[in-house]
Amino acid sequence: MMSIGRTTPRIISAGLALGLGLLSGTPGALAGDPVTPFTIVDGYTVPDSLTETPGDPERGRKWVINRKLGNCLSCHEMPIPEEQFHGQTGPALYGVADVYDEGELRLRLVDPKALNPYSMMPSFHKVDGLHRVLSGFEGKPILSAQQVEDVIAYLMTLRDTSKRR
Repeated sequence: MMSIGRTTPRIISAGLALGLGLLSGTPGALAGDPVTPFTIVDGYTVPDSLTETPGDPERGRKWVINRKLGNCLSCHEMPIPEEQFHGQTGPALYGVADVYDEGELRLRLVDPKALNPYSMMPSFHKVDGLHRVLSGFEGKPILSAQQVEDVIAYLMTLRDTSKRR
């Protein structure tokens, strides 16, 4: 298992989904809405929420599991025992909320390449400046702004690193 820490912020950017090629179904999946502008502060955080509605951790867990949307389990091991086949390309996300705050996680979801230009993790809420985007997904975010906030709310519940399988 990889550990996550402030000295290796790019590691968490290495995952959530191996690539858009693993996604299937409707282009843009459930997102389809326009990209909400965001501002990166000090090169490592997007402190402001993308929505006025707080994220819902229960919905966020659904987006994380959904293999046609977030597909986080393709790269990350997470405390979701009812789902099989957790990935190991990215770091395990047990205890991720003990390491990163909401703004740091938000940047890792919306624009992971801002932290690590070589990251395999796709930008879940960015459409400009991307390369090798699967046709049908061009110009469309993978997750809506609300879905990003829901995923962050779920990730912020992951505080105990001792529960790894």
